[in-house]
Amino acid sequence: MTATPADMIIESRSLEEKFDPEMRFRPLPAGTAWLVAGILLTLSFFHYYTAGFGLLREATHRGIHMAFVLGLIFLVFSASKKDYERVAPSSWWRPGSISLVDWALAIAAAVASLYVPWIFNELAFRVGNPSATDVVMGTILIVVLLEATRRSVGWPLPVISIFVMLYAYFGPSMPGILQHPGASWSNIVNHLYLTSQGIYGIALGVVATYVFHYVLFGVLATRVGLGKLFIDLATVVAGRYAGGPAKVSIFGSALFGMISGSSIANTVTVGSLTIPAMIRVGYQRHFAAAVESAASTGGQITPPIMGAAAFLMVEFLNLSYQTIILAAIVPACMHFFGVFMQVHLEAKRAGLKGLPAEELPKAAKVIREGWQTIMPLAVLLIVLFSGFTPYLAAFWGITACLVVGASRVPAITLGFLAAVIAGIATGMLTQIVFVGPALAFVLALLVYTYLKSEAGKAVVFDLIDAFVVGAKYAIGVGAAAATVGIIVGIVTLTGVGFKISFIVTSFAAQLAQAFVDLVPVGLANLNAITLFFTLLMTAIVCILLGCGVPTTANYIIMVTVAAPALGLLGVQPLVAHFFVFYYGVLADITPPVALAAYAGASMAGADPFKTGNTAFRLGLGKVLVPFVFVYGPAMLIVTPEFTWASFLFVTGGAIVGIMFLSAAFAGYGLTAMRAWERWLIGLAALPIIAPDPETTLIGLALAAPVVVSQVLKARTAMVPKPA
Repeated sequence: MTATPADMIIESRSLEEKFDPEMRFRPLPAGTAWLVAGILLTLSFFHYYTAGFGLLREATHRGIHMAFVLGLIFLVFSASKKDYERVAPSSWWRPGSISLVDWALAIAAAVASLYVPWIFNELAFRVGNPSATDVVMGTILIVVLLEATRRSVGWPLPVISIFVMLYAYFGPSMPGILQHPGASWSNIVNHLYLTSQGIYGIALGVVATYVFHYVLFGVLATRVGLGKLFIDLATVVAGRYAGGPAKVSIFGSALFGMISGSSIANTVTVGSLTIPAMIRVGYQRHFAAAVESAASTGGQITPPIMGAAAFLMVEFLNLSYQTIILAAIVPACMHFFGVFMQVHLEAKRAGLKGLPAEELPKAAKVIREGWQTIMPLAVLLIVLFSGFTPYLAAFWGITACLVVGASRVPAITLGFLAAVIAGIATGMLTQIVFVGPALAFVLALLVYTYLKSEAGKAVVFDLIDAFVVGAKYAIGVGAAAATVGIIVGIVTLTGVGFKISFIVTSFAAQLAQAFVDLVPVGLANLNAITLFFTLLMTAIVCILLGCGVPTTANYIIMVTVAAPALGLLGVQPLVAHFFVFYYGVLADITPPVALAAYAGASMAGADPFKTGNTAFRLGLGKVLVPFVFVYGPAMLIVTPEFTWASFLFVTGGAIVGIMFLSAAFAGYGLTAMRAWERWLIGLAALPIIAPDPETTLIGLALAAPVVVSQVLKARTAMVPKPA
């Protein structure tokens, strides 16, 4: 299970382009490809430079980011699927193999995006009273934005955006509680285009300010070998045990997810090594693919990167980044624990072995050869937890990647780390007199590496390519974030979010009352049951919406629409945000649009739908844990309810419940289970998971016969038979 970083990069990139719609670019001739690569590189350098030397004015920074993103989308994503099959011939109406229409749309997108920063000083007099030019430019941006999003992430998000704009326009014609006074097109454009409540709002700002930098850091950290180090360490720790490759998949995906923040990237990178090994030791193909994809969805919930969600929570909740990632630690561990338990029990049931000793890397060699690659992550976390901004932490993390990539000399690596720590201690880390020389040193190091040898040239080109690929990752999510701004803007313009919240909670209350009427008096609490049905409906909508909408967009929409409903029932904002985020991520392994599961299935040669169903079952920790931390917020650590006693009770109940439920699904505990044992222990798991002393005792009482039966059978099996 060894591979070079270059091998992993080549294979994972081809698989990502195959399965991730946001990475599927149309083929271009050499000249146009170099032009596009140059624009992508410029976008990455813009964000890298501003992260270290200071962001531009808010509207200017967001406008420049969106101009690059939308312009690039029309150059790299075609309007027609047939253009992805081959390089289109160049002609006068298709210069550089890109049609004149796409060139015109790219230019229009850039101009419309930069118009607001250009008139920024006049906006105080224009908002609420847009000129004809404002309306025209805003209309152009809305049209090109919807088309750019359709090309890069698909139809669902643009369709939702069009629907909500029609709702805003035809408000007086809406039925019942959804009726509102309506808004003219001029007012809609004014709100979406000229204010910070729409397209230029929080979603775009977070992507332009934080997400881009961490995506770029993840790509660079992988290029310098951190991903390979994580996978090798996981192999050292878990490879020798029963079902070893599957456990390597879980540990490797957890570690790799810390820097990738992407389910598909995690699946194809780690899975390229673990899926063939799982099949080789005896796992069924669909199960091997499901293990990797289920574990890999943890990439978006694993600190410190967590996709874009952590940064969005910072803005929405006005909490520190450190608070968000601290809250995320235990739920993420519960997800990986749930996958681990099912994998372990499946291996014991099937009698699967670990990897042979000759295939296991040596721990000393792995650490000796790869310890320097951990330095960028260490730098990022040290700066982050020293109280500096997330984008400054990303700047120093990216700079550390360049240092490690250009020079594997331990003295230089340790010297750079010491310099960063000294900058923090002296308060100089943000000063130009410190940042400037540091950047100059890195550039000099890159030039020296380039001039030193042919291998050095390859290293520098690879690092430059990482900047290009990092920008590629970000353009799809950039368009999606801007389009979500349309939805958020209409919600704030019409107030429909609170109306939907009222409808949801009212319907949940009716269902709860019907349920309470069916059970004996005193056995059900109306408010708790109302909350349960509200959570259940919210979870279903999150999963369904996630089938066609990227996780980041899904999260923002649900926070805007569903979180107020949870708030009406007393759920804390932080808890509500984590709940909708977790169920949005679950769509990556939920058929019919389980992209991570389908990527794993293709790599394993397995049935995609069967893989998706199995992956959903393996992800039971992610399915159940959000309900646990809603009813027991102490699991998130940073909530007011936290005490060590409540934390240990809630978390311990979740661990025991997940173990029992895993045994029920696998049909194996200490020994093989009979049908009645599986049903009973599966039923017992649910009240144990619920963070309530009474229900926990009920669950333990239900599980007791199964536990006793399993212990007795295990002891009997251990007694040697007489000769």
